Amino acid sequence: MATNESNKAKIAKRVVEVLEFFDEDHPHATVMDIVRRYNRPQSSTSELLSSLVGLGLLYKDPFSRSYTPTPRAALLGCSVQSGIVRDGRLSGLIDRLSAQTGLGVAVLGMVGLHVQIFSWRSGKWPLRTSQTDGFCGGQQERLTDSAAGLLLLSTLQSARRDGMLRRLNAEAAPDSKFSVSEMTAQVQQCQESGMATGVAGFGSIADITAMLLPEQPANQPLVIALVYEPSEQVDAEALRVTLADAVVRCSTDLARPMNNVEMLVGAA
Repeated sequence: MATNESNKAKIAKRVVEVLEFFDEDHPHATVMDIVRRYNRPQSSTSELLSSLVGLGLLYKDPFSRSYTPTPRAALLGCSVQSGIVRDGRLSGLIDRLSAQTGLGVAVLGMVGLHVQIFSWRSGKWPLRTSQTDGFCGGQQERLTDSAAGLLLLSTLQSARRDGMLRRLNAEAAPDSKFSVSEMTAQVQQCQESGMATGVAGFGSIADITAMLLPEQPANQPLVIALVYEPSEQVDAEALRVTLADAVVRCSTDLARPMNNVEMLVGAA
């Protein structure tokens, strides 16, 4: 029974890996692209991709034999997300920040005791990282090892947060242990400002400037962050202003006047 459960978990993981492979730099994928990225067997990868085509999650080009996600893949779960995700404003925010700064843009959430990259848009300059796959979606880091993690912790009730901090410290490797009181103070600073600047984590030398996204359900916080390697040319304070302005504009987009097409649809 344990083996069967393990196999099911592996299959689920591989499905998610396939869908996460696609991004602005990889709009198409062949079987061998997936095999090389995740070090998977070719035969089972080919079978998996064929299954996803059958489920309507991937298109297959009959000439190039490459795959691309379908609208079904993009829309799964969309209707139950917060407004900023459901109505496309988050995608627009990512586009705007990427074009305006040229930096990497990450959307991050909390999974247990970890912060996870939910979405990743690479910038003009590649980030150095010890991770085999580079800086990419799906990666997880301990909450206390990333500035984004501290920002996510700041949204929790103090009793739950303090318990998580004690557990993280107890389970940390000797060289990663921390003062719980000092870490609590850092989290409280994040709570007061709603923003954070510091280490990105995820095996990189990068820093991030991050901000909580509005309109999120309780206990499901989301963070959007600009990710960059330390440089004299990067002004963290200017990035905080840029990020805050973009998020405010994004959150007030629904207050704009409707155009003629929208008014006609509403009248119908």
